[in-house]
Amino acid sequence: MSEHILSRRTYVAIFAALVALTGLTTLVAFFNFGIMNPVIAMSIACLKATLVVLFFMHLRDTDQVTWIVAGAAVFWLGILFVLILSDYAWRSPAIPGLG
Repeated sequence: MSEHILSRRTYVAIFAALVALTGLTTLVAFFNFGIMNPVIAMSIACLKATLVVLFFMHLRDTDQVTWIVAGAAVFWLGILFVLILSDYAWRSPAIPGLG
């Protein structure tokens, strides 16, 4: 297996971006954007996860089979989220009259 070594500057830049995005997440939490608060927070979290997977887990420098496996995992996670949220949406409230 060939190793793809990134420069120290790249690692520092990605780390700085992750710290900045964490600060942005904290900053966003103090403002009221209504229903968009979870959307903004999850978007920032997905961006941070993408940076970690691409650079620190070296997915960016792998072959196509690894990309297919990673894509299948994300697709499966999406299916699970849809099933869980659909179950949650169709439940009746636990306490009658609160729903």
